[in-house]
Amino acid sequence: MCGTCGCAGEADIRLLTPGVVDHEDHAHPHGDDEGRTVVLQEKVLARNDGLAQQNRNWLRARNVLAINLMSSPGAGKTTLLERTASDLAGRLVLGVIEGDQETALDAERIRRAGCRVVQVNTGTGCHLDAAMVGRALRSLDPPAGSVVVIENVGNLVCPALFDLGEACRVVLASVTEGADKPVKYPHMFAVADLVVISKTDLLPYLDFDLERCIADIGRVSPGANVLPVSARSGDGSGQWYDWLRDRVSRSASPGGRPPWNPPMA
Repeated sequence: MCGTCGCAGEADIRLLTPGVVDHEDHAHPHGDDEGRTVVLQEKVLARNDGLAQQNRNWLRARNVLAINLMSSPGAGKTTLLERTASDLAGRLVLGVIEGDQETALDAERIRRAGCRVVQVNTGTGCHLDAAMVGRALRSLDPPAGSVVVIENVGNLVCPALFDLGEACRVVLASVTEGADKPVKYPHMFAVADLVVISKTDLLPYLDFDLERCIADIGRVSPGANVLPVSARSGDGSGQWYDWLRDRVSRSASPGGRPPWNPPMA
């Protein structure tokens, strides 16, 4: 998989703060670094897993819940986070690590929604890894009791292989992509704790078999929850927020994470 995709480029990481405009050029060229081809051997994943455990320990010590949000490009990850930040403002402290090969376009959207966000540009890399996320977490510096969403690079293959230190994994599958994605990319869906079927407001205009897609997800990943959601209309958002609240509650250490304020209905 990663043996020919050039995943060895250095990541460019910077913090974007709500209310502060990033004046850097969105292109962010990487100079002479065009990336290198890496053979994805066991030792590469073993090193990544060790760093991921360090991230996990760091997050637990701070009582912070981290979620790895994955999908193909354009499935609606950023739109879902914008809606979440808006609807839960004052009830949940949300920070975002934004992964893209280039630009800070999505990070700017998240910043305008009121979240602290760290942009990670991977250059030729097609996924985030634990080393990148570790650096980004220390730049983000999330407060105790908060939630950090790691919006991974759009890709339905490589991100599934790399543990980042997250507590859970959420995969988006938009109705505009077709209902066959769970069976075409089974490994991605197999690692999901939750599958969000996004852009459901477009269902009346598409030939998308929702029942078939849900059934295929059940076969590929029997333990995953499935939520049809439209971030545009808000349909299904309440169930998404309930899932988040349950994960926050489950991850809280005794006497650690404060309850959401006010409690969600």
